[in-house]
Amino acid sequence: MTSRQTAIRTASPRGFLKVGRSVALPVRRVSVLTALVLFVLLVAGAVATLSLGRLGIPLSELAGAVTGGAEGKNAFVIERLRGPRLVVAVGTGGALGLSGALFQSVTRNPLGSPDVIGLASGAGAGAAIAALLFPDTVPVALGALLGAVLAMALVYLSTGTGFRNPARLVIAGIGVAAIGTAITQYVVYAMERDRAAVLTAYVNGSLSARSWEDATTIWLVLLVAAPLTALIARRLDIGEMGDDIAGALGSEPRTTKTFAVVLAIALSAGAVSVAGPIAFISLTAPQIAKRITRVSGPHLALSALTGALLLVFADLCAQQLPLFDNLPVGIYTMAIGGVYLGYLLIREWRRGAL
Repeated sequence: MTSRQTAIRTASPRGFLKVGRSVALPVRRVSVLTALVLFVLLVAGAVATLSLGRLGIPLSELAGAVTGGAEGKNAFVIERLRGPRLVVAVGTGGALGLSGALFQSVTRNPLGSPDVIGLASGAGAGAAIAALLFPDTVPVALGALLGAVLAMALVYLSTGTGFRNPARLVIAGIGVAAIGTAITQYVVYAMERDRAAVLTAYVNGSLSARSWEDATTIWLVLLVAAPLTALIARRLDIGEMGDDIAGALGSEPRTTKTFAVVLAIALSAGAVSVAGPIAFISLTAPQIAKRITRVSGPHLALSALTGALLLVFADLCAQQLPLFDNLPVGIYTMAIGGVYLGYLLIREWRRGAL
């Protein structure tokens, strides 16, 4: 057996879930079982979010409250306090996880994420400018979205090849991220203390005081992006074998990469618009999904589920841990990312790779 045949056999999935003639989703038994476990854990996290704490809904009343029978305090928790926050957390985490999986598949870099190419920093700068210059006219969320879009436009123009070259994409993104961070830090330093405190919470990523409008926004982004991602899922799976083999098999790697990066940016921008630049979810979720299954592939659906699970449990910590009152959820996701990267560092050191 030749090395090319071995590569194809290793990277090929066990089967495809076909939807019509144009969509073929790579499916493996271990991926299905993992997805079921992640879904059960996600439901457990949702139940804990709605039921724990002083204002939590008792478990005996939770099913009725969720299905529309909530009254009094339970109605307030479901409709205003925790219901929208939970739905936004699931949607935002899923969008970030899927975005990271797309970006890492394109760059073939396990440390790659949309954060690396300056999207989060651009969003933070946009939020800072909106809060400082247009505090009563431009919502901070809109400023963050515009900042993210402008950052991606700068990256696109500065590479000279758009989003097709992963190496140039990362280098240009690092430069744009540095500019965005500098703007944000200047604004936080120059603003009045009370306004800076609000901005700092948003820049770190926050799910507090979210509404059903925010939930509608992020889920509309997911409903548009998910089918488009499914259209290129098979091409991304083939692309794991390298551009030469992918091109020979007709997957058009350059077009696929550009389309995947655009989708990743749209998903991240949607997440930023409702929750701010929440760190490390898009970086860690795809890697956790890949290490659980221990098989090749971009793991798009699993990355989305993992991202949703991470953000729901991080937000649960933000709400329930007594030591840090009202700490933004982005601080907890940074802790998750730091612990995970520390684990990888120790693991590689023990293997003698460092």
